[in-house]
Amino acid sequence: MTVRHVSESELAELRAKYVPRGITSAHPITVDRARGSELWDISGKRYIDFAGGIGVMNVGHAHPRVTQAVQEQLERATHTSFQVVHYESYLRLAERLCQVAPIAGAAKAIFFSTGAEAIENAVKIARAATGRPAVISFRGGFHGRTLLALSLTGSVQPYKQDFGPYAAEIYQSPFPYEYRGWNAEAALADLNNLLESEVGPKRVAAIVIEPVLGEGGFVPAPIDFMHGLRELTARHGILLIADEIQTGFGRTGKFFAIEHSGVQPDLITVAKSLAAGFPLSAVVGRAEIMDAPDPGGLGGTYGGNPVACAAGVAVMDIMRDEKLPERAARIGSVVEERMQSWAKEHEVIGDVRAVGAMAGLELVRNRKTKEPADKETAQILGAAREKGLIILRCGVHHNVVRTLMPLTIPDDQLEEGLDILGASLGA
Repeated sequence: MTVRHVSESELAELRAKYVPRGITSAHPITVDRARGSELWDISGKRYIDFAGGIGVMNVGHAHPRVTQAVQEQLERATHTSFQVVHYESYLRLAERLCQVAPIAGAAKAIFFSTGAEAIENAVKIARAATGRPAVISFRGGFHGRTLLALSLTGSVQPYKQDFGPYAAEIYQSPFPYEYRGWNAEAALADLNNLLESEVGPKRVAAIVIEPVLGEGGFVPAPIDFMHGLRELTARHGILLIADEIQTGFGRTGKFFAIEHSGVQPDLITVAKSLAAGFPLSAVVGRAEIMDAPDPGGLGGTYGGNPVACAAGVAVMDIMRDEKLPERAARIGSVVEERMQSWAKEHEVIGDVRAVGAMAGLELVRNRKTKEPADKETAQILGAAREKGLIILRCGVHHNVVRTLMPLTIPDDQLEEGLDILGASLGA
């Protein structure tokens, strides 16, 4: 392996001089290359990757079938804009996405470039379909960094900080986060209270929910809550939007996390693992709802880029042929067992939550008071990095260690990464 003749300090100087401080990196290393579930920095040091580009690399880095599909598309066309002329990779991927989405009846799909774009367009579609202005989201949820998506996001620091004023007609309700005092019954009661005291249900176009909170701490919504939410939305003619941007494409042991509850949403937003690192997002939903906006009301110059769509079709093939949702369930059982064993040894672990390979350790300074151990979490991530593991944290209090390893990770690398994480908990 060739070691790059450039130093981390030299690149750090470039970053400090030319890149604003508002964008941070979880780890102070510069990647040189990545394959499968491994990364190498510019000095040649190897790392096991439990971050996956924030849940993007579910099929692993540089999967040969993705690489081949991209190369073939590059030789045909890199961009025309779907709004000028359409192309096969977009149409094939739309077909595949509609086939797997847990949507009742006929479905349609449209592609964009980022998760925030998908969320904003899902809201536009919902408003057009219902003729209503208001949207409800949940505290602790994360839906993106553009204005409307940020308005829907339910945590202030660091995302919302001083970026207001925010979009109007956005309302928030507590997420059923039982470890922090909100069970399903209480959360549903508060949502009903919101509809009685702040915004009438006839004004609400949609309710947006992550079936498992992503940036909010890897907190799964209880099945009874999801059923109650679906019943409430159906009763009032409110559309249910499932934000599957971090949970989607096999991560939780199902293709979509909402499938665990049996609930069928009206619209689903996807991004991240959709195209194995190429910028691509989508909204898929019931055909009659998706057709609500008039022609020209939806789109974007780069949305559904042909190269990204070709990568997306390859991802769909890999998910099916390598049975990655089933693989995620097996990974998750191994990870959860290890995490539960660590919880018996380390008082800093307050809660263990796992849905498939989407697992989190909530760290606290005191198990009775549940004071968030944010600084300790950062120290654990640093210790893991020094030992050769890249892993991320999340949570409103930044005290949850989360696993987002590629679903293609070999068993020996999975065990190696877990060994490192376990050894770092005493850091």
